[in-house]
Amino acid sequence: MTELKIGDAAPDFSLPTDGDGNIILSDLKGQKVVLYFYPKDDTPGCTKESCGFNDNLSAFNKMDTAIIGLSKCSVKKHDKFKAKYDLNFTLASDENNDTCERYGTWGEKSMYGKKYMGIERATFLIDEQGKIAHIWRKVKVKGHVAEVMDVIKSSNAEAA
Repeated sequence: MTELKIGDAAPDFSLPTDGDGNIILSDLKGQKVVLYFYPKDDTPGCTKESCGFNDNLSAFNKMDTAIIGLSKCSVKKHDKFKAKYDLNFTLASDENNDTCERYGTWGEKSMYGKKYMGIERATFLIDEQGKIAHIWRKVKVKGHVAEVMDVIKSSNAEAA
């Protein structure tokens, strides 16, 4: 698997979402997309990250930027997670890991000395043409949403 780089075309996907929906990345061309990969619904870090994006949704909307959260959790789990925290953006379900593998976010992790396969917390900023504009790997939740917003603001300022 090749590592994605800034300037690469973002791998397209069609995935089931919360609310019995479906999302196709290429349908979002013409606006920016923040695609964040997270390990699991309703766990402390993932909840904090998701709520952080949700709390700043109006600012992202003003910057014409869609937010998509992606994990291996089922659509049913996504529905519960969204309802519990009143999340107002799309959560995509990649139960077969295909999209995670294409974005290089699926791999070996270790916790308390045990090795296992899982999703690496990562965020991709995809530009209006469907190209990767910025990549954050091994994301630390604290301050991450603000950092993503700053990068979008500065790219908007450069484009103006």
